[in-house]
Amino acid sequence: MAVTIPLQQRYRGVVEPAEQQHPEDLRLAEQLFESLGSVRRQVRRTAGRPWPAATLSGSQIELVRLVRREPGIAVSEAAESLGLAGNTVSTLVHQLTDAGVLRREPDPADRRVARLHVTTAARTRIEGWRDHRAELAAEALGRLGADDRAALTAAVPALARLVSAMQDLEGS
Repeated sequence: MAVTIPLQQRYRGVVEPAEQQHPEDLRLAEQLFESLGSVRRQVRRTAGRPWPAATLSGSQIELVRLVRREPGIAVSEAAESLGLAGNTVSTLVHQLTDAGVLRREPDPADRRVARLHVTTAARTRIEGWRDHRAELAAEALGRLGADDRAALTAAVPALARLVSAMQDLEGS
């Protein structure tokens, strides 16, 4: 005898029970995840990566992305943002510092705190890869019709609002 359990929890947050959700919203969510995942995978295949996949681990890449977005972030802040233990992030920082990807600077107000920055060489490599990725995507967008480009343009703010709504679920 099969027992059906209504969906009550999602990753890092509680959502409405399945019977209160609209089936079309569930279908749309699955289509979005599939489509966005396909776009990300195709970008990686077409543009490659800034570093060979074997060079940096997934956690190291996530830390580099975070530090690039938030230069000067403290190790403890990075750990909290990534949902990792502080000693794990300290290990990643040590590895990335040794590899010449990140540099640590003492906080002028509290010398016990290390502030993280992407090195100039790593930033140059990342920016070159990002430019290449954007050029390839622009070329692909140019092959689409005006209606598809307009739909994608209109989708960007809606996707940002979706991210915000999902972030709101984290605190629920």
